[in-house]
Amino acid sequence: MSEEDIRAARLEKVDQLKQLGTNPYAYRWESTHHAAQLQEQFADLPSGEEVDLEVAIAGRIMARRVFGKLAFFTLQDETGTIQLYLEKNRIQESMADIDADAFNHLKQLTDAGDILGAKGTVKRTEKGELSVYVRQYTILTKSLLPLPDKWHGLTDVAKRYRQRYVDLIVNPEVRQTFRRRAQITAGIRRYLEQRDFLEIETPVLQSEAGGADARPFTTYHNTLEMELYLRIATELHLKRLIVGGFEKVFELGRIFRNEGISTRHNPEFTTIEVYQAYADYNDMMALTEGIITTVAQEVLGTLQIIYQGESVDLTPPWRRVTMHDLVKEITGLDFNSFQTLAEAKTASKNAGLEAIEDVQSIGKLLNEAFEQKVESNLIQPTFVIDYPVEISPLAKPHRSKPGLVERFELFIVGRETANSFSELTDPIDQRERLEAQAQRKAAGDLEAQGVDEDFLTALEYGMPPTGGLGVGIDRLVMLLTNCASIRDAIAFPLLKPEGSLIKEFSYNATTQTMTIEFSAGGVYEYYKVPPEIKADFENAPSDGQYFNKFIKGKFKSEQLS
Repeated sequence: MSEEDIRAARLEKVDQLKQLGTNPYAYRWESTHHAAQLQEQFADLPSGEEVDLEVAIAGRIMARRVFGKLAFFTLQDETGTIQLYLEKNRIQESMADIDADAFNHLKQLTDAGDILGAKGTVKRTEKGELSVYVRQYTILTKSLLPLPDKWHGLTDVAKRYRQRYVDLIVNPEVRQTFRRRAQITAGIRRYLEQRDFLEIETPVLQSEAGGADARPFTTYHNTLEMELYLRIATELHLKRLIVGGFEKVFELGRIFRNEGISTRHNPEFTTIEVYQAYADYNDMMALTEGIITTVAQEVLGTLQIIYQGESVDLTPPWRRVTMHDLVKEITGLDFNSFQTLAEAKTASKNAGLEAIEDVQSIGKLLNEAFEQKVESNLIQPTFVIDYPVEISPLAKPHRSKPGLVERFELFIVGRETANSFSELTDPIDQRERLEAQAQRKAAGDLEAQGVDEDFLTALEYGMPPTGGLGVGIDRLVMLLTNCASIRDAIAFPLLKPEGSLIKEFSYNATTQTMTIEFSAGGVYEYYKVPPEIKADFENAPSDGQYFNKFIKGKFKSEQLS
């Protein structure tokens, strides 16, 4: 039967239930137990024995087996599954005043996927299955659509993300991931609150996006008649709170960046940013270790974890090493020895670095070497410290190393998990850096910040020495739940609409070529496509519409197949 036929048949059952005087969409049900409670409480009940304890339970029918006057349903609630043992004579006797033909109606009018309430006693069958030996049942919600085949489950990855509700029904491990995510965020909040940090919410809509190098989403406020941005960081408003006299603040919340999508990036994601007055980045390293090891121990019960086949030891203290030393260790390049940018570029090309022609400073070249050659090798927790000033516009200059700032990033399994500064508190230095960023923005850099004059005014009132920390919650959840993709750690990730004109596409940043495979067939390569077009294409609400408006006929192309 097709899904349409199944739905039509179930709608007929809805009508039949109504004709019997039964509401197929009940108002409430009161349970006495969950499945896991019963499984734990009666784990030692011998086969064939019954406990004279009346219980009430509710959940979704995951499987039905009917044998004449007997039926066995697998019922699933939030905590797990338990069997319903349904016997015709027992049900007919108990439900005679409600429905004279209750057992046959149970067989004929219920389906896998329905939500059922059941009352009865606890019994372990002769075959050893703990069951609720049902006296009465109530159909609480009639399901109109079938669940995925029980043997194959919901294996279509895109459909799992689009229909997360079905994914949660049929894949218990997915429910466990999001249960652990909730435990992780609750544990982080608890850890900070126990140390006198105060969570204060900051604006999502901002007149000036700042606090990170990222392209913002824009929106428009009709009444105020002004363009606004969705925040790309919580940093600048939390720092205003430090100026105002709070000494320990944080916010755990959503951030929005109009950037590419990958296994590690989603345009809408969750971070926690923490700011502590009279502290520096060394204090933040200790705080980072404390947060992550505490929640790992609380949620997993161990600091020895496996992530995608890699063994990771979270036991502190974690390695602390400068970016310079790591690059030298992995590539042999000593960026402290280069006298000119040209000399550094020649050595970098000889070491295998790619696409560095447009890099405009030795500091940025050092960062390129780190990202291309080092980052993916950092499996065990590693604090990479002392970054070039050119890529850290909000960090305080290093107190003993010219050209560097007091910044660290924490890397685990080859990806950045946390970022921290000894925060810049000099308003004149901060203005110069933001104005330099604004010049980049004016020149076309879509990720550069503008000048937030109100923030600079706040700094001029004086901000105490401050340590700041940002932790990517989604990536931390990925690590602690062994998720290969960020989409597995986000309940409802952003996806393109179904029925897309485009089947697949790829982009080569070095040659600025985009290769597109169309759903209707054919692979084409488009030349000289700017990076901003690629970024928009990834996040366009309708890639077919975007293709027709901005790519079709705009770039030279060649059919590959």
